[in-house]
Amino acid sequence: MKRLLVYLLLLFIGCNRIFAQGNDLQLAKQFAANGETDKALEIYQKLYKQNNEVYFTAYITSLLGVKKFDEAESTAKKMVRKYPKNYKYLITLGTIYTQQGEVDKTAALYDDLLKNLPADPNEINDIASQVYQANNADYAIKIFLQGRKILHNESLFSYELITLYRYKRDKPDLTEQYLDLFPANPELLNQAENVFSTLYEGAVDYEMLRTALLKRIQKDPQQTIYVNLLIWQYLQQKDFDQALNQALALSRRTNDDGTTIFDLCSTLIYNKAYDTAIRGYEYLISRGKDQQYYIQAKIELINTKNLRITSGKYIQSDLVSLEKDYIDLLAEFGRNSSTVFAMQKLANLQTFKLHKLPEAQKMLEDALLVANINPRMLASCKLDLADVYLLNNQPWEATLLYSQVDKDFPNSNVGEDAKLKNAKLAYYIGDFTWAKGQLDILKAATTQLVANDALNLSLLIGDNLEADSAGNALKIYARADLLIFAEQTDKAIITLDSIGKKYPNNALADDILMAKARILIQQKKLCRRSDFTEKNSDRSPF
Repeated sequence: MKRLLVYLLLLFIGCNRIFAQGNDLQLAKQFAANGETDKALEIYQKLYKQNNEVYFTAYITSLLGVKKFDEAESTAKKMVRKYPKNYKYLITLGTIYTQQGEVDKTAALYDDLLKNLPADPNEINDIASQVYQANNADYAIKIFLQGRKILHNESLFSYELITLYRYKRDKPDLTEQYLDLFPANPELLNQAENVFSTLYEGAVDYEMLRTALLKRIQKDPQQTIYVNLLIWQYLQQKDFDQALNQALALSRRTNDDGTTIFDLCSTLIYNKAYDTAIRGYEYLISRGKDQQYYIQAKIELINTKNLRITSGKYIQSDLVSLEKDYIDLLAEFGRNSSTVFAMQKLANLQTFKLHKLPEAQKMLEDALLVANINPRMLASCKLDLADVYLLNNQPWEATLLYSQVDKDFPNSNVGEDAKLKNAKLAYYIGDFTWAKGQLDILKAATTQLVANDALNLSLLIGDNLEADSAGNALKIYARADLLIFAEQTDKAIITLDSIGKKYPNNALADDILMAKARILIQQKKLCRRSDFTEKNSDRSPF
């Protein structure tokens, strides 16, 4: 019974002491937060004397806060002597030297630490982490590198070193560390690319990567991951031809399924490197019909050529070549629901670029007869055919198709587009009153583009009919507008220039300038206002 009472008494005393220490610690923290450093130090000193190990760090921090370096140094040295195998105290002593400005002493201390590292990866990791937390990333790196030598394993601590190199923005060593890791850890490629893209600052850094990669490829040509990273490097530098060249060489060497080339072509198209992407698709097609990407490459090749043309980067022979590609595609795969898109794009090319209206009309009329065509695709083809009818001077056939689509897709984007086209048709042929009525309705369209177009055209009609109720000048302007739509720019410019000659007091001067600006945009040209302002009624800059 007496023993139990003694035990309970000791337990009570211990609990009271712990509770008291906890209160003192909170009070010391409060003093420190209030800037009363001397009062905080007094409490930390008291706590340290009660328990050296627990309160060592807080006591040293408090001493350094009031710049009592000698006392801090003396305290740390006592703990180093008392616990020679606990590196925390040695590292703290190094921190004290550093704060005193005695960096040579810190270096000597850490150099001695390097020479006596334990042959244990966990301890090495712990020591390096403590050194890093003591704001000495350089020595943390040295410790990891020395640890590799001691343990005779050059692959140890790779992730830790990557973190430290990234923190120091040491781009060469970070790059080499990732390159060392890749053969055994190819899944790190995306991570490395993300890191490099945020850390590299320009051509010099990417050239450093390229040089390092070429050395690795020369030394170990079987490691395809280096080639993949080299392709990425060329893409970052916008050297698209070299990126594709490397990818093609790798594909031929490994006889892969073409996925890398196909994916790369998508990236090239995103960057508007159409010619290079075309070269990639042509390679995939050349591999034969039995290859995985043959059909997709055929389709994407044509789409890419179409993109090149719509971007304005083409010559006349490109148009003829693209037309042939579409015709060959339809001959090879037939005219069906899967190839209607090609029929539609071929007709679009023939309508607006080659100006072969009869051929385009026949192609779209055939497209409407294809079985199992998607309803929205059918509607799109009807709208395109109606455009051809309009340009081919068949307005009644055009309005019939526009109205069909409007009826089939009420209160939808497609239906609103059809309604706008119908209103524009009336405008083109000079039926301004009916056109304006429809446009005023469309000003509330859910599609912002349709609403804006309707508003602008309605204002154009309204403003000019106020100045000229007969709309004579506006009729000529509407014909020019139709020619712009048909991409017959030379005729459009002549028509626009004729307005001022026939009706010198017309209200369309600003609109004519805007129309000429639209022509330049259509032609992918940029110019100054003075380049397309008429100097006199007999001369046009076009």
